[in-house]
Amino acid sequence: MDFSELGLSPELLRAVSSAGYTTPTPIQQQSIPHVSAGRDVLGCAQTGTGKTASFALPMIDKLAAGRARARMPRSLVLEPTRELATQVEASFELYGKNHKLSTALLIGGESFADQERKLDRGVDVLIATPGRMLDLFERGKILLSDVRILVIDEADRMLDMGFIPDVERIVGLLSKNRQTLFFSATMPPEIRKLADAFLNNPIEVSVAPPASPAETVTQSLVVVAPEDKREALRRLIRSEDVKNALIFCNRKKDVDILYKSLTKHGFDAAALHGDMSQPKRTETLERFKRDEIRLLVCSDVAARGLDIQGLSHVFNFDVPYHAEDYVHRIGRTGRAGREGRSFTIAAPEDGKNVAAIQKLIKRDIPVITIPGIPTEELDFEGERSHRGRGRRSAKPVRQEQREPKREAVKSPRRDQKRDAPRDTTVVTPFPKRRSQPVDHDDAPNAPGFGDHMPAFLRRAVPSVASRG
Repeated sequence: MDFSELGLSPELLRAVSSAGYTTPTPIQQQSIPHVSAGRDVLGCAQTGTGKTASFALPMIDKLAAGRARARMPRSLVLEPTRELATQVEASFELYGKNHKLSTALLIGGESFADQERKLDRGVDVLIATPGRMLDLFERGKILLSDVRILVIDEADRMLDMGFIPDVERIVGLLSKNRQTLFFSATMPPEIRKLADAFLNNPIEVSVAPPASPAETVTQSLVVVAPEDKREALRRLIRSEDVKNALIFCNRKKDVDILYKSLTKHGFDAAALHGDMSQPKRTETLERFKRDEIRLLVCSDVAARGLDIQGLSHVFNFDVPYHAEDYVHRIGRTGRAGREGRSFTIAAPEDGKNVAAIQKLIKRDIPVITIPGIPTEELDFEGERSHRGRGRRSAKPVRQEQREPKREAVKSPRRDQKRDAPRDTTVVTPFPKRRSQPVDHDDAPNAPGFGDHMPAFLRRAVPSVASRG
């Protein structure tokens, strides 16, 4: 089958042909006819299978007739990351070059004023991340009542990143009379519930087992002590024919640490994570795509949305916490039928996460050794969390902490005070005022002056009657 059999317009077929595509992928073959017919679609396919074109191509033909009004987009594509949104915008511009459709990109880190000007001119295809979409809506810069096609892309990633409440709010602002296209690389129960809430009698399309890695990727696993992971990575890079590679860390702060370590050892590397400004992220990606940077150390913000042609390697410096992320990471290589290689560097305490990955992909990842670095064993039971060399062991419990607390010994003096009868004598600290003069020579010494009585205190105080 080729694209001409999918019912696309001649203008669109010319654009697809000039882009170098002749045969649609399975997800495109099954989705495009239903999208063109106006049906809701629930698509499940692994990353790198051409999901973007499966909704972009029929949308361009459907939007060819009509014109957008100011601040009222005709279609909306929601993406979880800025990189993925940028890639989708590029796809619409590539396939829609023979059509007069306007597109706009709403992502964080870019100027509000520039985005507002595009909205004022009218937008046929609006590609946005949920946060920036709601920001502009709350500013009164956009109206969603005219949206006729909604695309929720990478829905499972939306769930992982905590965007689902924002997505639900956006969907509540749209007209009920719309077509909804829902795509996800995996289909956990939470995503299935969302699909049931958003879609109306959808056509379900699944072209591969959920979260199955591409067969063109050769996978390998290295198990070393935590303090040996950086050396293991350096040796793997030196021993492999690495044209360009993504190196994934679980935490953003570890991205910077590993990036500085690699550059210190002479490797051509750069960092990419969510805390970087959008201009810096864009510049770094462009340099990587132009092969000016060979190694890109990144967090999972780049696991989806990066379409690097001919990426040769993926290194998982950290075993991902979620098994699905493993598939998304290694899916950056081995694309379009090319061969790719992935290496996962695990510590013994990563045993449970490795087991979850192998259960998900329904195969064992071959374990390899690195000359000069001792190979460890995975701990699948979580009993060796302090086993690694150089790691601090649990603090020993002091002897006095193990013994039960002794009962407090009652003080006999305290008991005597408690049992003694209370003195009910009322002590008057100051004498009552008298109407007659007082002879201070017979008075006791003033408090605080000891045996000395100042002269002014010895003077007689006249009575009220004598003063009158």
